[in-house]
Amino acid sequence: MRSICLPLFLSSAFLTFAQTPKQPYFDWTNLPFPAEEYEQRRVKMLGLINDKGIFLCPSSDGLSHGETFRQLDDFNYFTGLEVPNSMLVLDGYNKKVILFLPKRDFRFENGSRKNDFPGRDLLADDQLKYKTGISDFRDIETLDVFIASTIAANKSFFIDNGGGGNISFLETSFISSWSVEQMLIHHLQQKFQTATLQNAYPLVAELRMVKSTREIEMLRKAADITMISMRVAAKSIKPGVDERTLEAELEAEFKRQGSPRLPFASIIKSGPNSLWPWRILAAHYDRRNRKMNAGELVIFDVGCEYNYYVSDMGRTFPVSGKFSEEQKRILKMEIAVSDAIVGAIRPGITFADLKAAADKAIPDSEKKYMQVGLHFGHHLGMSSGDPNSTGAKLVAGMWFTVEPWYYNHDKDISVFTEDEVLVTEDGYELITKSLPRTPEGLEKLMKEK
Repeated sequence: MRSICLPLFLSSAFLTFAQTPKQPYFDWTNLPFPAEEYEQRRVKMLGLINDKGIFLCPSSDGLSHGETFRQLDDFNYFTGLEVPNSMLVLDGYNKKVILFLPKRDFRFENGSRKNDFPGRDLLADDQLKYKTGISDFRDIETLDVFIASTIAANKSFFIDNGGGGNISFLETSFISSWSVEQMLIHHLQQKFQTATLQNAYPLVAELRMVKSTREIEMLRKAADITMISMRVAAKSIKPGVDERTLEAELEAEFKRQGSPRLPFASIIKSGPNSLWPWRILAAHYDRRNRKMNAGELVIFDVGCEYNYYVSDMGRTFPVSGKFSEEQKRILKMEIAVSDAIVGAIRPGITFADLKAAADKAIPDSEKKYMQVGLHFGHHLGMSSGDPNSTGAKLVAGMWFTVEPWYYNHDKDISVFTEDEVLVTEDGYELITKSLPRTPEGLEKLMKEK
């Protein structure tokens, strides 16, 4: 009997001893920026909402889908937290900030593997309140009760629908593909049919278009990593090399330089592929892996992410290491258009003014091949398509791309130059100026050791 009980006793004691303790949130990570920065953002948003409604800002579901978890931009922007299935509430009527959280982080739970999944408290974690500066934490299970009481008081809700316009009633269908915010809208429309919903996108865009000093530091770092990595990858360009090999060289250097992930799939397209937009090329599984041939061009439209902030830039290289005269002529023309846009940037003007500068710079014979419209550039920040208002006047702190496209299917030539620009108090700063863009500069870059 004793010989049986002793091993059982030892086994039980060992399991008790080996059980890892709960893992508090801030044992694993920290806020990307000081808490004061997030508090300032929340205060500004409350000022924009004023007494017109309550801003509902959901977090991601917390699942990694095979990749490292990436929090939703708005929730990250206003809290800095990587918590799942939560809701930030900015109450414009009462000037209150409330964070609805799950009691525990489900990702740290697994009943059959307790030692590997030690558990994590969220709602009861006092450090979350202390470090975030948000004092009002509530159980996510009570969110619907809060919403119902708010509706009963004839108050409305603001939700970022991801674009302009009014929030319309969402219908389900087989081909529906909704964001977390749209699923929230659908939930409210189904369960609280008398709820008044307003689109928060214009308000969010007003804040996120203008970057803080700390945000600019992150954007600079992401841009620097991308420029370094593109220089490395360009040295592998030559006939016989396939596009995916260039992606591998580029993205390996991203990792070495400290970028944890991509904001979008790297677009590296050569020869006939260079004549087609990304949406067309990505329509088929293996279209984007052709071997490059002598005399062709290869386009890089790439970026990385650093501390939640992204880069996006592009250059056109000659596969043989030297441009033909016609390729050189077209690239110089496209760069001249880009220079005209960049040179017009200053506080007080609009994107429409920049489009006018682009149109004026494009030769009549090339107008049908140039894509400028609203596609000459886009705002950057936590995404490669940061929220924006196309009619807004430029102010210092705005950061966006300048990228006039050239697609000539008549001559089978496509060129692309994409730069990043920061609006300053008295003009602009060309962030990507250290990465060659002229034919001569690009040829020289490819020969660098």
